[in-house]
Amino acid sequence: MEQALSDIKVLDLTHYIAGPYCTKLLADYGADVIKVEKPDGGDPARKMGPFLGDDPHPDKSGLFLHLNTSKRGITLNLKSQDGQEIFRWLVKDVDILVENFSPGVMPSLGMAFEELEKINPKLVMTSISNFGQTGPYRDFKASELIMYGMGGAMNETGMFDRYPLKKAGNVIQYQVGTMSAVATMVALFASEVQGVGQHIDMSMFESQMGTIDRRMSQLITYQYNNETSYRPDPELDPPGFPYGIYACKDGFFQLTGGFVFWDRICQMMDRPDLLDDLGFCTQEGQREPENLERFSVIWYPWISERTKLEIITAGQAAGVLCGPINTPGDLVNDPHWKARGFWEEIEHPVAGKLTYPGAPFKMDETPWRVSRPAPRLGEHNAEVYGELGYSEEDLTRLKEQGVI
Repeated sequence: MEQALSDIKVLDLTHYIAGPYCTKLLADYGADVIKVEKPDGGDPARKMGPFLGDDPHPDKSGLFLHLNTSKRGITLNLKSQDGQEIFRWLVKDVDILVENFSPGVMPSLGMAFEELEKINPKLVMTSISNFGQTGPYRDFKASELIMYGMGGAMNETGMFDRYPLKKAGNVIQYQVGTMSAVATMVALFASEVQGVGQHIDMSMFESQMGTIDRRMSQLITYQYNNETSYRPDPELDPPGFPYGIYACKDGFFQLTGGFVFWDRICQMMDRPDLLDDLGFCTQEGQREPENLERFSVIWYPWISERTKLEIITAGQAAGVLCGPINTPGDLVNDPHWKARGFWEEIEHPVAGKLTYPGAPFKMDETPWRVSRPAPRLGEHNAEVYGELGYSEEDLTRLKEQGVI
């Protein structure tokens, strides 16, 4: 079946995480994405772990392999005169250009949007940067941690009466990559309908300022009480019990209980005899330390004898808000994801056959599909440059000159 974006061509000048994830989303839904890398080493993500077998090989980076599926890969020195000429030939024939250089880099190479739209008037160019293409912070350096803090989210996360704490991983960069893909498709739709291209200025900082992840509720809170942070003091605002993260027979799970859901907790544990215990079923009772001690004697033996799946199955059947704390191994073997066909096995010529995350959303008529594994450095030079009319002799010469 033909894919949704099979008639779209994308020139990908991105590296690391946010930009490559944007173009990966386009590629896996059918777009012909040409990833441009530096001849001397390529995308720095090739040097980032985890590595297959702990071998720091440029084609064994799990991060790079995941973020660059379905793309064709070429090498090109954009600082050379010949490289810039070749780049302009590439721009003529694409619908979308995505880049995540620091602001000012593209103009310094003679590749500002104003120049490129003269070559391709319908071009959609998406520029992803830390703080946007304009403004006092434009040239500031930043990281995942800094962005999380500056965007306001970290002011609300962490333990009470301790320093603010960032959520783990590269959540921001994947979020920005997703937003960039959506913005790019909106602009592409406008380009096709209205016949005009445009430049998308994607600021990672502003993506954090405007995200629904905690920020919206905090802004509404601010309107009412002029406070921007709320990390509750468990002594002043006790959530009740059971509530939080607990250890069980094979790992950890999380659960929301308290006196409001006490009847469901009793059903979950099959303890109807506790249903009307005033120390458990009322807010006043749950505030008393001795009742928490009484409950702990019942609760901890019950969960220690059961697995995450057993506890979650009983909890969900009783209407309790609960879920497992999964490890990567748990996720790969989870029966729900297997039933949904989420995981994909992809064969790479160097890394071999590996299991990858699958479609972020399913389309029944124009499916998601990995057309090829992440490219080796310069793997498709002959193919892509051949489409521009370059011969094998031309490519040999350009490689010797350091252009490709």
